[in-house]
Amino acid sequence: MKKFILAAASFMFTASLAFAQAPSSSSSATSAGAPPAAGAAAAAQATTCASRAVDKNGKPLAGAAKNSFMKKCEAENKGQGSAAASCEAKAVGKNGKPLAGAAKASFMKKCQADAAK
Repeated sequence: MKKFILAAASFMFTASLAFAQAPSSSSSATSAGAPPAAGAAAAAQATTCASRAVDKNGKPLAGAAKNSFMKKCEAENKGQGSAAASCEAKAVGKNGKPLAGAAKASFMKKCQADAAK
């Protein structure tokens, strides 16, 4: 009886690992309508937005909530990819250390607003 329980438990463990590593096809569906020149950028942006699409409990969003989040995320990130990278590099304090917390958030907001002008 112990062998049967051990075999069943090991099967459940290996099956859960196999399902946990299954790839998702959400990024290919999101970037299908993008022009070929922006294909790589749209795919990277889609995976970034898709990875952040979780609720407050850490569960992935689904349905209308996910669609709404993806639309908002893509609108926020449109055209700010290079600006965010350059602002991230400039986010350094007077002492040469990288900014953190509220100081970094404030600096990034101001920097990105200036870059949009």
